[in-house]
Amino acid sequence: MAFSTLLRGLVRALTGRPARAEEVDIRTTRGIRVAYSPSPGGAADGGEIVWTWVPFQENPRQGKDRPVLVIGRAGRAHAWAMKLTSKSHVGDREYVSLGSGAWDASRRESWLDLDQLYRVPDAAVRREAAALDARTFRRVAAELQRRYGWRI
Repeated sequence: MAFSTLLRGLVRALTGRPARAEEVDIRTTRGIRVAYSPSPGGAADGGEIVWTWVPFQENPRQGKDRPVLVIGRAGRAHAWAMKLTSKSHVGDREYVSLGSGAWDASRRESWLDLDQLYRVPDAAVRREAAALDARTFRRVAAELQRRYGWRI
C-alpha cells in the first residue's frame, strides 16, 4: 500500500472527511518560494504535475479531480499548486501554455491558471503524473515573481 493511500485513510479516519485542496487568496498570500525540485516518490515537489480534488470557484463544496502544477512546498505536509486546464486560452493573460505531456492521456495542450492558488495537503495528492520540463517551469516562475513578488 502506498504511503499516500495510507495517509489519506488516516486523515479520513481522524477528521471524518477526505483531505482536499483548498483555494487561498492569491493576492494576499506572501512568502511563497517557487522552486523546481521534482523527485519521484514521496511528497509532491515543485515542478511536478499531480492529480488532486480541486474545489470549484463558484461552489467550494463541489469540485473535481484535476491535474495541478506544484510550484513549491507549503511546510512539511502541504504543497502550493495551481490548476491546469485543457481548454484553450490563446491570448488570455491569466493563463500560460504548458504544452502537452504525460499528465494528459490524450496529450492535449495544457494551460496553467495563474489566478488561482491552492494549498494541497500531501494526503490529498491522488497520483503523480509527470514533471514539467525545467525551461517551462522557469518561465512560469518568472511570471509568478513578476505578478506576485514571490521568490524563485
